[in-house]
Amino acid sequence: YIPQNYDRQFKGWVSVRTALAASLNVPAVRTLVMVTPDAFHRQLGAVGLPLRESGDYFGYSLALGSPEVPLLHLTNAFRTLANGGRLSPVALAAPGSGRAPAFTAALDPRAAFIVGDILSDGNARARTFGTDSVLATRFWTAVKTGTSKDMRDNWAVGWSERYTVGVWVGNASGAAMHD
Repeated sequence: YIPQNYDRQFKGWVSVRTALAASLNVPAVRTLVMVTPDAFHRQLGAVGLPLRESGDYFGYSLALGSPEVPLLHLTNAFRTLANGGRLSPVALAAPGSGRAPAFTAALDPRAAFIVGDILSDGNARARTFGTDSVLATRFWTAVKTGTSKDMRDNWAVGWSERYTVGVWVGNASGAAMHD
């Protein structure tokens, strides 16, 4: 298994902040090698991503999002980060219904804060996206992007102080989106 970054260029030594914010694949896989696919698989389950197969089934590609997951589950996992590491099930309710979600602790709140701080750092993501990308907003937002193998899917998930949003772009047929 030889992972490559999206632009197929090796970036050399980079900080964790730059690796995550700039969505670099090689450091992500290197990190998974250190923590093991099974340990990461357990963490994904803790934030609400129920994967049918084990971490060893996916191997190191798990770091790059190899399992197929519904966008709603992916967005809710990022919502866990937005809520300081607290997970709650997705519940569709009428605005102003007054129903508060039932939260459970899923991540260390300090880790959730750090990830949010990294994903909101426009300078850290500049290496891949530039300083004036569509990910830059006029207010605080944390954003992560992803692209599946063979360019079949592109997604972005982000959150602000009030909202968490997930967006998927692709062909319903599963055909690649080259060019």
